[in-house]
This record gives sequence, C-alpha cells and structure tokens, in this order.
Amino acid sequence: MSELTFEQMLEESLKTIHAGEVVEGTVIDVKPDEIILNIGYKSDGILTKNEYSNDSSVDLMSVAKPGDTMEVKVLKVNDGEGQVLLTYKRLAADRGNKRIEEAFNNKEVLKATVAQVLEGGLSVIVDEVRVFIPASLVSDTYEKDLSKYAGQEIEFVITEYNPKRRRYIGDRRQLIAAEKAELQKELFERIKEGDVVEGVVKNVTDFGAFVDLGGIDGLLHISEMSWGRVEHPKKVFKVGDKLKVLIKEISGNKIALSLKFEDENPWKDAATKYAVGNVVTGKVARMTDFGAFIELEPGVDALLHVSQIAKEHIEKPSDVLKAGDEVTAKVVDFNEAEKKISLSLKALLAPEPEKESKEEPNEDVVSVDIDAVIAAEDAEE
Repeated sequence: MSELTFEQMLEESLKTIHAGEVVEGTVIDVKPDEIILNIGYKSDGILTKNEYSNDSSVDLMSVAKPGDTMEVKVLKVNDGEGQVLLTYKRLAADRGNKRIEEAFNNKEVLKATVAQVLEGGLSVIVDEVRVFIPASLVSDTYEKDLSKYAGQEIEFVITEYNPKRRRYIGDRRQLIAAEKAELQKELFERIKEGDVVEGVVKNVTDFGAFVDLGGIDGLLHISEMSWGRVEHPKKVFKVGDKLKVLIKEISGNKIALSLKFEDENPWKDAATKYAVGNVVTGKVARMTDFGAFIELEPGVDALLHVSQIAKEHIEKPSDVLKAGDEVTAKVVDFNEAEKKISLSLKALLAPEPEKESKEEPNEDVVSVDIDAVIAAEDAEE
C-alpha cells in the first residue's frame, strides 16, 4: 500500500464545500474592495464589497480586521482562478427574510433607518432585506414631501410578506393612529371645559388654527383669537408657536379653543368707561354707508352714525373720514347686553346762537349782532 504524499494528506484534511453552503471563516486580510478569509478549504475565500452589503457607502476597512470570524455563504467554489467566491449579504438576506416572516406572523413592530426616499414612499433595510413603505402608509396625514425622513429611524409593521416576488410592505400609519388614539383617550380623561392648557400650532388656515394639545388637535377659530378683530390667522400665528389656550367646548372628539380669557374681557368695566355722556377717543376701524365703526380699544367698537358726524348733511362717512383717523366723540347710547355703543360728534359741537327778531324802524338801516356772527364763525371753525 503506497503512502500518501504530504499534499494528498493536507488535501484530505481539508473539508469539501459546495455552492450555497454556509461556512465560517477567519479574516486574513482586508482591502478597500474585498475581504479575504480562511474557510478551511484548499483555497481562500473572497468576499467582495458588493457581496458584503447593498450599502455602497460601507467601508470594509472599518467593519472587519484580521483575526475576526464571520459566517458567509459560498457562491462559487471556483471562480475560474481557483478562488472561492463568498457572500455575506445574501446570507444576511436569508436570515432577514426569516426575520421578516416572523415579524409579519407575530405583528411585531420593527425599527429601521430610512435608506432611500422614493417618489412613492420610503425604503428601509432590515437585515439586508429591503422593505417598502408606500407614501400613503408613512403617516396618518397626507405628506407631499417625504424628504424629512431620509436617514431617520422609524417604526413600522409588515403588512405584506411575499418572498417569491420579493415584495415586503411596511406600514407606519397604523402605529401612529394607535398611538394617537391612546393619547386622545388619556387627554379626554384629563381635560374639561374651562381648563387652560398648553399646545403647539400645527396648522393655520383662513378660518383659524389647529393646535396640538398632545394627542389631539383643537380648533382655535379666528373669532376666538382675540377680543379685538383679527384680519387673518396667518398674520397672528405660525406653525410651531406655543400657546396657552382655553378649552371653550368639548363635543365628542372635537375641541373648541379660545384665547379670549375672561379676566382680559374689555367689556367687564365698559359700563364705567363708556357711560352715556362720557367723551371718548378712538380710531376709525371700518366704514359703511350708514356710519363709521370706531375702535375704542381692542374688542370694543362703537358706531358713529352718519347723522351724528356733523350738523350739516353728510352723504356718506367716507366723505369726511377715513380708516385710521382719530376721533373724539360723546357716548350717546350704551347697551351692555348687546355690546353696542353709539357715539356722536355733533353732540360736542357748540349750539348755534339763537337769532333775535327785532322790528326795524327803517328798512334802509341794517342792524348786525356782532357777537352772534363771531360765535357762528367760531362754531364753523
């Protein structure tokens, strides 16, 4: 019986491998584009950067060093040059595929970093398996621009698992909806009408602002933004503003908010400030054909009727007044219940002197009351 040569004994001591087999190797060398491993075979294994990860930005020099051990999958036993081609990402994907399946069956919440922002949604990678989250399932509200999610770690559940088509669909929306529902429940148990709470402006519209109270949005209508007039909500608030708001009404899951706090109500002492007979000063806020509305202070307007502007006939207020003019007038009517105040400029004008009628002894002689003329002229000025 012939003795085996050293080379033959060495070859027999080495294991045999097959394509698709998972083997463990020890890192011999690391280069920028490949990792060389001793896999206990007659040839070393080559793990290229492309077969290490789908992430092209990965730095092999930082993920492996000589002496490290790692499990890899055999792609080819002989690449034509006597080397064994290995893959790490496909082994990870196989395991990731199993991980995705388990998460799908168990409705487990997964967490991953957004790898790509696509036109129709987000792409995340879980153990080398790419999961797609459609734009409609990213949030519970429509978001046109998803770029803010780039590089962000998000949570989601798998709602579709189809390994044959490599179709894995994630859903983030249902997690957000469930979280909001819980927060809403806690919030409604905690708050009541009349409470003052803190919130953050979430959206501003033509008719008001939606304020996030921590789980649910409340509506701050334009009519509740101030005791005075608000021309447009966007001139007063912007998204992100922090507010202390009054819970005015709770109806079902709707909350009406207000910034009209009673201790700041300008009408609370209006009966004293604007009693009939008082002389007050304000600015013309707006005009109509029948009169001008004078803002005495934010939240308190008074009507200066066209008939009370001057002694002579005025066709319309805009003939003598314009918005922003300062007006000093007399209060001639005060109705606290209806929050109505009437003013008069005419009431402040000096009365015209009475003309005395005397018999003239001679038609050719004209008698003039000088004092009356001067008084009339002063009144006109």
